Amino acid sequence: MTAPTSDDPKTLVSAAWLATHLNDPNMRIFDASWYLPDAGRDGRAEYEKAHIPGARYFDIDEISDHRSELPHMAPPIEKFMSRMRTMGVGDGHQVVVYDGMGMFSAARVWWLFRLMGQPNVAVLDGGLPKWIAEGNATTTAPPVIRDRHMTVDYQKDMVRDVTQVARAAKLGDYTIIDARAPARFRGDAPEPREGLRSGHIPGSRNVFFQDLLNDDGTMKPPAALRAVFTDAGVDLDKPAITTCGSGVTAAVLSLALERIGKTDHSLYDGSWSEWGMYADLPIETGAA
Repeated sequence: MTAPTSDDPKTLVSAAWLATHLNDPNMRIFDASWYLPDAGRDGRAEYEKAHIPGARYFDIDEISDHRSELPHMAPPIEKFMSRMRTMGVGDGHQVVVYDGMGMFSAARVWWLFRLMGQPNVAVLDGGLPKWIAEGNATTTAPPVIRDRHMTVDYQKDMVRDVTQVARAAKLGDYTIIDARAPARFRGDAPEPREGLRSGHIPGSRNVFFQDLLNDDGTMKPPAALRAVFTDAGVDLDKPAITTCGSGVTAAVLSLALERIGKTDHSLYDGSWSEWGMYADLPIETGAA
């Protein structure tokens, strides 16, 4: 039995909270289900078969910067605003994001909204599996959408590029936290994307994102989250940079940091898809 979510509409809300607020006029819900290629799952197809009533589908790969060769990098401001307008999401709305795994890709969209200066966004704790397990309804009906205007206030301190991360790794003035599975972090397992080296950013610490979750895919309470970070050797007194394979599960770390009251965190958007690609960037192998 897991402890109930401490509902916070700026970070994490429970299925019970969403059920209570489902029909609020300013509620906007996103299904942000996204899967690695080897998962054999299709997020959009699953959305069309069953989603929370009123939910729109947020395509992480489409709403991204297609000028970059890296996967699903944060989109240009104008593109984000355009997509939100056509999906009827604007200023003053409360956004709740979920995914089909419980806690995986939804946090990426939470971070993206925060990056764009929209703080009224939360992840649904336990995602669609928890919503269904608690007896809530799903639908195949498309949402009713009317265009709305969104104002973007880009928060540049929430994202880091490869030059900034390289500097942080060299100087040690940030704590760099890697969300990948331990075998990938150590360099013992090959990367799922071809052509990438194996290992991790020098000086980084490994907090596998699943270690922050309960068995049902919900996030652990703040005290337990803090313990996971400290047990992994993360110095919480330093500002944090989160990273992973391609910037998706790094956002789960960012959400967990926010839940423990640590607000000085940023996300390395290129993550290992970028760092592992360049031979002139240093890497380490083995445990941290």
